[in-house]
Amino acid sequence: MKRESIFFTITISFVISIFLVVVSFIGLMVHTQDERDDQLGRKYLPVAKMILEKNRNYGLTKEFLESLSNMNLQFVNELGSVRAVTYNPKTRIMLERRFRNIYVRVLELRGDTFLFIKNGRLEIMLKDTEYKHMNPTVYIVAVFGILFVALVLSFLTTWRKLYPLKILKDKVKTLGDENFDFECCDTEAQDEVSQLAHEFKSSAERLQNIKEARNVFIRNIMHELKTPITKGKFLSELEHSPANDDKMKNVFSRLEMLINEFTSIEELILSTKNVEKNLYFLDDILDNAIDILLIDDDVIEMHHENKKIEVNFKLFTVAVKNLIDNAIKYSPDKKVIIRTDENAIIFENFGKELSHPLENYFEPFFANEDKSKDGFGLGLYIVHAILGANDYTLEYEHNEGKNIFKIVKQTTNEV
Repeated sequence: MKRESIFFTITISFVISIFLVVVSFIGLMVHTQDERDDQLGRKYLPVAKMILEKNRNYGLTKEFLESLSNMNLQFVNELGSVRAVTYNPKTRIMLERRFRNIYVRVLELRGDTFLFIKNGRLEIMLKDTEYKHMNPTVYIVAVFGILFVALVLSFLTTWRKLYPLKILKDKVKTLGDENFDFECCDTEAQDEVSQLAHEFKSSAERLQNIKEARNVFIRNIMHELKTPITKGKFLSELEHSPANDDKMKNVFSRLEMLINEFTSIEELILSTKNVEKNLYFLDDILDNAIDILLIDDDVIEMHHENKKIEVNFKLFTVAVKNLIDNAIKYSPDKKVIIRTDENAIIFENFGKELSHPLENYFEPFFANEDKSKDGFGLGLYIVHAILGANDYTLEYEHNEGKNIFKIVKQTTNEV
């Protein structure tokens, strides 16, 4: 752990705090013990001195012992009772003073305080009927115990709250290697560190989306340029004629349209804003999609209503173009039927049913079984993204040997 680390600072602060608490505890315990000894000495040593002088001069008369009751001291005259205190393992010696063969002890047993005096064979015990010993050590230990636990809990809580910073620091180091795994930052906490982790995760996801968009963009270029480049190569091998030159110009015109299309796709994937939409005739969108594909009219069978739809023209054209392209590629007769009903724009083609649920094909790099065609894996991802931005959804069913894709307007449930 580096000295500049915030965790090092917190740990050192905790260690110093614990050290100061322990030193304070020891100092207070010593001071409390000294103060208690001084208090007990002032209370009981003069009484012991008076008893010893009285015994030496006049003896301990009955009247003298009874007079001690005025001082709340009760004489214990039974030897068994004396032994029950002095030989009890639970008896605590609170104060002890020795004077040659004389020693004085202040004893405590079950909260009762006793003054015990021994001079040779003479043993005298007095019970203090007023003073109930309350051990302050218990309260001091309890207070410092609570303080110690509070410090430890505070340290552990602070460490736990800040520990995501350490994980986050290690994760941020991997961003340069395009490692966007920030699952460690999944948290519902609302503290500043958690919010920072959440923001970093959002940034990582944004970077991952950008990386994915670049990959899709490149793959889409490779995918879409195949047809015009192939046709361009074929035309270049033919002899020059006005008709072939016009066709070549048309190929380059379509290439330019594709470049503009790619730009729109990238903007869609990277943008979090709503796309601009206006009302357009469906025929205009279909004609533009067919022009981009450079296909003959006889491969498309139209049974649709030329209704107006509110969409982004360029992006929606790309979605329609991809659906037409996929239908042709995956149909044995290389044809597609386009029709409409009250709620949907429908694309039909004869062919095998999709091997996986439609949602799987919305993933940008979902593995396609027929890799030579390179269609559904990329095309439906683009379609799904564009339709979502235009408030439409894509539905699929397979009926009577036909693949049926429907573009359906999203509905909102009003409460």
